[in-house]
Amino acid sequence: MTTDYVTFGLELATAVFMLVGALFMLLAGLGALRMPDLLMRMHATTKAGALGSGVIMVAVAIHFGEAGVTTRAVAITLFIMLTSPVAAHVIARAGYFTGTPMWSRIVRDELKGKYDRDNHTLDTPPRYKLKATADESTAPAPDAPSESQPEKQKPDDSTP
Repeated sequence: MTTDYVTFGLELATAVFMLVGALFMLLAGLGALRMPDLLMRMHATTKAGALGSGVIMVAVAIHFGEAGVTTRAVAITLFIMLTSPVAAHVIARAGYFTGTPMWSRIVRDELKGKYDRDNHTLDTPPRYKLKATADESTAPAPDAPSESQPEKQKPDDSTP
């Protein structure tokens, strides 16, 4: 009699996880249809799609209950969780750099004016730019004091 309850519990858990995963996949599809621009569509499909497929893989592992199937389900989930954000980032970056229009109510575009269309690179922030000077040999050594910084007084060891 207890095995009937255990079997029923496992089947119920499988059904619940399958439904939750399917709902997340449905939300991913709705996000792809309803979001106003490419970046938001990519965000919706990546997050909800990866979570939905992961929850469905949990249902598969519970249903079959074998070590081999569970290992494959975990591997599939890890693969999807690692690759879908990277793929979405690459697609969204390509869409941004090819000029796909953004939603009109976007408040701030932090990449605007920083993309060089000739080299296909982003500008480096000023704090990381390397300045090559013509006369690098006359640059003071890192330990040498500069003219604007006076030498520090060394403590006198003769006082008690």
